[in-house]
Amino acid sequence: MKLRRAIPSIRTMAGYLLIECLIYLSLFTVVLGLGIGAFYVCWDHSKALHTATDDITTALHAGERWRADIRKATGAIIGKTTSDGEELRIPQGTNEIIYRFNAGEVRRQVAASDFAELLLARVKLSEMVKDTHGPVDAWRWELVLTPRRKETRLPLAFTFEAAAKPTR
Repeated sequence: MKLRRAIPSIRTMAGYLLIECLIYLSLFTVVLGLGIGAFYVCWDHSKALHTATDDITTALHAGERWRADIRKATGAIIGKTTSDGEELRIPQGTNEIIYRFNAGEVRRQVAASDFAELLLARVKLSEMVKDTHGPVDAWRWELVLTPRRKETRLPLAFTFEAAAKPTR
């Protein structure tokens, strides 16, 4: 007789445990969903940071190369605006280095060659300005890159300065 009384109490406890498991499972699903959502937000921001650092590194290398070319100038540097865009001509011995900004790209070309090396893509603004300080001709390159994301709050803006050797 004791066996019959024990069976109904086991069934009611089993039903209670099943409801408990369903509640825990639903809570686990909600927490897991929030965790996955947070992971993908972090992943997206990490990719954005990686691409921004790549853009910054590329711009800094281009700026240092431009500064080195300005310092190696052997004559008067000529900057002009053409129908295609902006152009800067830097004489270096028998050669001439040409920097061109056209269609959102900055290219560097040796005048004797037909090949124009792509230094920077996705450029929003590029302006090379001559600043004369007494006998020294200094050049300033204002550069703003186009952001890859719409949510970008601060533009990637750079200013490079270089002084050419005084021409006598």
